[in-house]
Amino acid sequence: NVRIDPSSISFNMWKDIPAPFYLSVHIFEVLNPKEILQGAKPVLNQRGPYVYREFRYKTNITFHDNDTVSYLEYRKLFFRPDLSNGTEDEYIVMPNILMLGAAVMMENLPNFVKLLLSGALAGLKQEAFMNRTVGEIMWGYEDPLLDTINMIVPGLLPFKGKFGLFVEFNSSNSGLFTVNTGMKNISKVHMVDSWNGLKKVNYWRSNGCNMINGTAGEMWPPFMSPTSLEFYSPDACRSMTLVYEQSGEFKGVPTYRFVAPKTLFANGTEYPPNEGFCPCRQSGIQNVSTCRLNAPMFISHPHFYNADPALVDAVEGLHPSKEHHALFLDVHPMTGIPMNCSIKLQLNQYLTQVSGITQTGKIKPVVLPLLWFAESGYIEGSVLKQFYNSLVLIPSFLDYLQYIFLGLSVPLIISAAVLMM
Repeated sequence: NVRIDPSSISFNMWKDIPAPFYLSVHIFEVLNPKEILQGAKPVLNQRGPYVYREFRYKTNITFHDNDTVSYLEYRKLFFRPDLSNGTEDEYIVMPNILMLGAAVMMENLPNFVKLLLSGALAGLKQEAFMNRTVGEIMWGYEDPLLDTINMIVPGLLPFKGKFGLFVEFNSSNSGLFTVNTGMKNISKVHMVDSWNGLKKVNYWRSNGCNMINGTAGEMWPPFMSPTSLEFYSPDACRSMTLVYEQSGEFKGVPTYRFVAPKTLFANGTEYPPNEGFCPCRQSGIQNVSTCRLNAPMFISHPHFYNADPALVDAVEGLHPSKEHHALFLDVHPMTGIPMNCSIKLQLNQYLTQVSGITQTGKIKPVVLPLLWFAESGYIEGSVLKQFYNSLVLIPSFLDYLQYIFLGLSVPLIISAAVLMM
């Protein structure tokens, strides 16, 4: 019943995920932009959450002869003001991501190129910090700077039109996944065979870091052991391994909880297998510039949870805690189906003064949090009831039934033995 097969019970659950998913976004507001340009420590204030109902569905489902199936999974997001602390029309001061990112990317180019950019920025009245609405930050705004940068340094930013942190997230797919169906070998069900035709990516500096391991992050093979689970995340451009923390239950259904180990975003010095993700900075942040158009971007746990304390000390307004910022997956071990999950990531940008570009002022080198988000979902309603009946109630009843039959059979066995004597 957990095979990827149109006749299996879980097929429709796999095809159109029935669990309600929500994307909750917290944006960091910069409270002292002028002081930062003079070399002061950034002071941040967390805004939000801005909550979106997320719908996922698969298309282009194609079964292959080698026990695999290919598909595209799309996401559609709808703003839920009733669940949010704020609206998309609110204004927030934050770094001018395009401008400051381009400045760092051009840091090693000839001075005359940087002077050209600095003059163009002045003409366009671009400043290091911007005041934009939540909707613009999320879903994009038109900026003449895009065309200007592409004119000065062709190919530096291979996109035009609107720029937004989530502009390609809504109504888009996460790439062509090809996974095992489990028809011939149930232990391989949901395991990724390839992504966009690749057996491994080429973003990183070691074979181990480039490997596409585990599943697509939706389901896992049944009969799980309390050790670890793996999945490939296109958003993070890498495979991730979570580790077993504890056994529990979700609304009566037994679960294993898996969490991120402290080494997930550790640097190569602290955890040598992560050396392939370098060049690294402090431990607890991962450089994703190689898969983000070479922009100086980093991912981490929210509020730099589990990271080098120096990252937290470099800015004011962060309060990392396990309760609010740790990710988790609660999976039913018999079927490998998640019952409850919350995957959290933070997007950060490296800022620094760049000689020749006056708009960067005297900014001290800092990895500045931009926003963090949580994708959360849980099984409920009729699906949960079916789960409970099929995977908890009936097995428990059968378990008790076997002891009843065993108890009834003991007198019969004794009677038979006596008669034989």
